[in-house]
Amino acid sequence: MYFLKRLFFAIPLLLVISALAFWLVHIAPGGPFDRERAPASPEIERNLEAKYHLNEPVWKQYLRYLDGLVHGDFGPSLKYRDHTVNDIIAQGLPVSMTLGSLAFCFALGIGLPLGFFTAARRGRWEDYAGSFLATLAVCVPGFVLAPFLVVVFAIKLKWLPVALWESPAQAILPMIALGAYSAGKVARLFREGMLNAMQSEFITAARAKGMGENRLLFKHAVRIAVLPVVSYSGPMLADLLTGSFIIENIFQIPGIGVFLINGALNRDYTVVVGLALLYAVLLIALNLAVDFAYTWLDPRVKYE
Repeated sequence: MYFLKRLFFAIPLLLVISALAFWLVHIAPGGPFDRERAPASPEIERNLEAKYHLNEPVWKQYLRYLDGLVHGDFGPSLKYRDHTVNDIIAQGLPVSMTLGSLAFCFALGIGLPLGFFTAARRGRWEDYAGSFLATLAVCVPGFVLAPFLVVVFAIKLKWLPVALWESPAQAILPMIALGAYSAGKVARLFREGMLNAMQSEFITAARAKGMGENRLLFKHAVRIAVLPVVSYSGPMLADLLTGSFIIENIFQIPGIGVFLINGALNRDYTVVVGLALLYAVLLIALNLAVDFAYTWLDPRVKYE
């Protein structure tokens, strides 16, 4: 029942998000045809506005847009002629989702072992070194890390390609640049979760009964310690799956981040609103998946 309620309330939430996005892009200065190469005559401009219904009131345009959404149509792009927003999503989303999935796996693959290792070595030099690396990953923005990786591994050492998206090797640097922050967050969350779990009453009781430390760590503490990571993984995965605008632009990756930035700059209303809705749907769906995972990992958690 709880999850059905969540799905029910997601519909008005998406309507609010679409309305706000639609209104905000329309009140921004400029229009979608302001950057044409040749100045358009007033008559041509009026014809273009009539073709895309931009001469109608905003509320009427929004109702027309909603009618298209009901039929699965995000509308035509005002900048990329002969392309619809559906075409743009079909072209850019798989790229962004591939990059995001790789960054997500990188974040978990680095963050979980690092968090476990530092918690198991609490108070030792390994703990301080691992915690420093995790903090450094959180503090260094991706747009700073990305050029550094390019200079070191692509230009100086010539181990990896600089940019583009044509081979597996070209995904390594953007994957690291995009996933490093999340890896640091996961490591810190998992470390704190492990330390809290090891101080819980049932762990203390199990230790008093003579249960081995390794068995306590791997069988019992990990199951509790991973809950904060699961909670964080929903928003993290939504963010990473939709890619990073800056990372995609630095490495010239043809994901939806490029289309969203160009859409905002060119006042491509339908592209901006459509991609904003896509982000919202992903975030809602992944947060719901996190709630499911919570109930599976910890049966004590009940939603009403």
